Amino acid sequence: MKDVTRIAIVGAGVWGETHGAIFCEHPGAELVAICDRDINRAQALAHRCGIGKAYGSVDEMLAADGFDAVSIVTPDHLHADIAVDCANAGKHLLIEKPIATTVADVHRIVDAVRANGVRAMVDLHNRWSPPFAQAKAEIEAGALGGLRSAYIRLNDTKWVATDMLPWAADSSILWFLGSHSLDTLQWLFGDVVTRVYCASNRGVLDSLGVDTDDVFLSTLEFQNGGIAHMENGWITPNANPCVNDIKCTLTGEKGMVSIDASHHNLIQLFTDHGATVPDILVRNKIHGRVKGFAYESIRSFVDKLQSNEPFIVSIEEAARTSIAILAIMESAKTRSPVAVEYGDL
Repeated sequence: MKDVTRIAIVGAGVWGETHGAIFCEHPGAELVAICDRDINRAQALAHRCGIGKAYGSVDEMLAADGFDAVSIVTPDHLHADIAVDCANAGKHLLIEKPIATTVADVHRIVDAVRANGVRAMVDLHNRWSPPFAQAKAEIEAGALGGLRSAYIRLNDTKWVATDMLPWAADSSILWFLGSHSLDTLQWLFGDVVTRVYCASNRGVLDSLGVDTDDVFLSTLEFQNGGIAHMENGWITPNANPCVNDIKCTLTGEKGMVSIDASHHNLIQLFTDHGATVPDILVRNKIHGRVKGFAYESIRSFVDKLQSNEPFIVSIEEAARTSIAILAIMESAKTRSPVAVEYGDL
């Protein structure tokens, strides 16, 4: 790679702005273009980032060229065509999770990355979370022995589906949070899920005008005999002190780890209007600079391009996560166990 990696962002929403802030801070990155189908939004973000190039289509951006990598920060279901077109143009890829939302699109992206010899990473940022990274270190050191079972809960408040994401009805909590949960479990187990069983329900968000399932409870069987239970929903009351409700227990042959990443108890804020737990772990600012583990994954993408080291999340791992999520969705519909088929991943 060059001394500085020139990067374009596709998707000028809230998280696209986050990517822009990190690339502008990173000494090894140069943010050179913003693309969004809403050209006014692309131009506004480009102005805030201090760059002059804004585009209303990916085709227009690729025709102009002048960059080495693309950060894809669009809604879930819009990743595939953008990723394939950019890979075919020889651009390295950072893709917000999930990699894609259909089996065909997952394989299309992986095939395009392999065929064009580009590098790709999916932003499954829970691997950078301090408690989970410490748990992984303890597992690798043998403190727990072989993992036998796990439980992970990653839920959001209703506000995420009703207000934060205008495209929530086109997605699922399994894509929005389940991707993180499943990737975390496969990473911690060092294994792949081979069979799933899931039950789901809906009605709360329907009543609020958002056409999507409320909660999924999934049982996962791993290739080497481990089992796990995964809970993902977005109907936690809005008065919950944290947007995220995240807990995890890992049990091995010799020990266990218990994680509560929602209520870190390092700081609480109380006013006449309520109580909150300010976010100091996931995404915050210190002295004007973006911090938190959800940002470190984006920085790591640039770091690994610069050093030519493997990404912390491989494209195959991210692809297997999406394939397993799709099997969970099928199981939720049929109320039957579903075997997970990965093909050549």
